[in-house]
Amino acid sequence: MSQPPVLAVTGSTGAVGGRVARDLAARGVTQRLLVRDASRAPRLDGADVRTARYSDADAARAALRGVTTLFMVSASETADRVDHHRTFVEAAADAGVRSIVYTSFLAAAPDAVFTLGRDHAATEQIIRASGMSWTFLRDNFYMDMMELFAGDAGVIRGPAGEGRCSLVSRSDVAATAVAVLRDPAAHADTTYDLTGPEALSMAEVADKISAVRGHPVRFHDESVGEAYASRAAFGAPRWQVDAWVSTYTAIASGDLAGVSSDVERVTGRPAQSFEEFLGAVS
Repeated sequence: MSQPPVLAVTGSTGAVGGRVARDLAARGVTQRLLVRDASRAPRLDGADVRTARYSDADAARAALRGVTTLFMVSASETADRVDHHRTFVEAAADAGVRSIVYTSFLAAAPDAVFTLGRDHAATEQIIRASGMSWTFLRDNFYMDMMELFAGDAGVIRGPAGEGRCSLVSRSDVAATAVAVLRDPAAHADTTYDLTGPEALSMAEVADKISAVRGHPVRFHDESVGEAYASRAAFGAPRWQVDAWVSTYTAIASGDLAGVSSDVERVTGRPAQSFEEFLGAVS
């Protein structure tokens, strides 16, 4: 008798992976949660917790042994993130994982304007070369981050110009991931662009936050030089500052303005608009 498929989920202590793990548990799906710190793992029915870091090949192989499908949330942003991804993907292939669902980024490419999009393009290539089947969820910037960008001062600040971005909610990304994980064979070797239903300028984003929240938020269009200068006080390494600034220059470039129906195509329901998202989050 063949063994039932085993599903592993990474990132369950985070925003997207946590939503995925909770949704699967609510549906009665058994899963293996891979975490760096077992004490932080959510306590979910049908969930088996294993400890492994992306950078630890031996621990990853042991944690993934017997797994058939892996949901891989991209690692935290570091200068060597691609190396950690490579170690983990190769460990998964060695452990016998047959399919991998990876959270990538819209317009991922070796020369992406958003510098971290280059990490995702490199990781996609590593996964393609691994011999496993794959599904790439290329999500745009999260709606969930926009109010954080505005901060206490109520100013979204960066060199985005009049560029537009088809923001997507984390909940829509998670719902898409769950649909794929429940039937991975139906989505094998497929890339999905996960966006909201409209592309907004940062000025429009600020206006919508103001209208829903009832307090003023505005967009300040910095020059690239001003953007680097305003972030210098944080003392972050250059690669990280490049990522922060290129968040806005990628929007200005038009690379992130495309609107896709893939959320609805996979989940069967339309993606949230920004107003709907704001209305659902207090």
